[in-house]
This record gives sequence, structure tokens and C-alpha cells, in this order.
Amino acid sequence: MDHEPETARVYDRAGFGHSVPRGARPAVVVVDFSHGFTDPSYPTGADMTGPVLATARLLDAARAAGAPVVFTTIAYDPGQIESLTWLRKARGMAALTAGSRLVEIDERLAPRPEEHLVVKTGASAFFGTDLAAYLVSRGVDTLVVTGATTSGCVRATVVDAVQYGFPTLVPRECVADRAAGPHAANLFDIDEKYGDVVDLADVLDYLPRAGVPDTAPPSTTEPKSEVPA
Repeated sequence: MDHEPETARVYDRAGFGHSVPRGARPAVVVVDFSHGFTDPSYPTGADMTGPVLATARLLDAARAAGAPVVFTTIAYDPGQIESLTWLRKARGMAALTAGSRLVEIDERLAPRPEEHLVVKTGASAFFGTDLAAYLVSRGVDTLVVTGATTSGCVRATVVDAVQYGFPTLVPRECVADRAAGPHAANLFDIDEKYGDVVDLADVLDYLPRAGVPDTAPPSTTEPKSEVPA
């Protein structure tokens, strides 16, 4: 991501851009990679093939390491469609009706029956759901967040993850948006303020440490030396 030198100076002066610690018990949260987002034939969808396939690679590694995997989807019943304020602003989202193909997880991710599915009606995977309690029950101490959209539900989930105390990684190859500008701007903002935007290869190297006993000390990382280019 390209940003003006002045932007880098402003963020550096404010003390942003440090790295988060990484724990020994990560989980992967796949945000809204349902057909309503990943199938470009739907008005709410876009071609997210690259990020979906990259997330499939990530899930293979997470499952092999024994890390919990969580999927989220947005689904509305008729009463919610008529009453939710968000749908007055984002009217196309009303097509995500419970029981429709649009709310089913993209089969390229091969969700398993034992993997937790969070059904939500807001942007954040945490808002009005049991996600925080589920993660605590599994002893999770770090999140890897993928999915769609970078500027919407991914960002909202990362912000809430930090507020719940979970250090968060976002592999850049595994998140998608409908337009390049909001995608890049929100990756920059996430990386500066809320989590670490990293390469998929970095996460694939990190995940095998999943399952280490809780008594193992978390790794430490040095502050970032500069704003991401």
C-alpha cells in the first residue's frame, strides 16, 4: 500500500503501528465468505476467488495444527428486514435472507460440522453473538481474521477483537472487498491501530504452534520500524 510520507510521519508521531504479541493458542475467524459476498452474480457479491482460495490454504494449516476455526454469515428473517436500521442504509444486504443460498458458506472453504458457525445481523462477528464466550471457552489467545469485506465486517470484527483483548492478525491475501480503494485504506488503518496486517506465509509459519499448553509464554515482537509501504 502506498501512502504519502506525511501520512507516515503523522502516524509515527502519534505512536501507531506497533506489532501485537502472538499467543500460543490462535483461532481463525472467517468473516462472511458466504455466496452472497463471494458470488459476483449477486448484487452484494464480487469475485473474491483469490482471497477465498488463500483462506482455504490457511484453513488447511489451521486444521492440521488443531486451531479452532469459526465461520460467520449474515442472515436476516423477514421481521429483521423490515426493522433493522443498517438495512435502511445498506439496502442490498436485505437479500441475505435466512435459508437462502446467499447465506451459505462458500463450499471452496469446506466447512466442517464441528466448526462453529456464527450467524449475525450486524457488521462485527462479536455484536449480539456468542463469539467471545466461545473463544474464551476454547482458551484462544490470538485471532487470525479473514473474509469480507475489508472495509466492513472484517474491520468491525478486528476492532471488537481488540476491545475483547485478542491480539489479531489479518493475512492480506485472505481478505477482500468490492473496491480497491476502501480495501487498501482499511488494511492500512487496521495495521496502524488494531492488528497486524501480515503475509499469508507468516501466518502459515505461525499456526503450527497452536495447541501449546497455556503455561507457555507468548512470543514477543519488536515494534514496527515504519508505516507499511
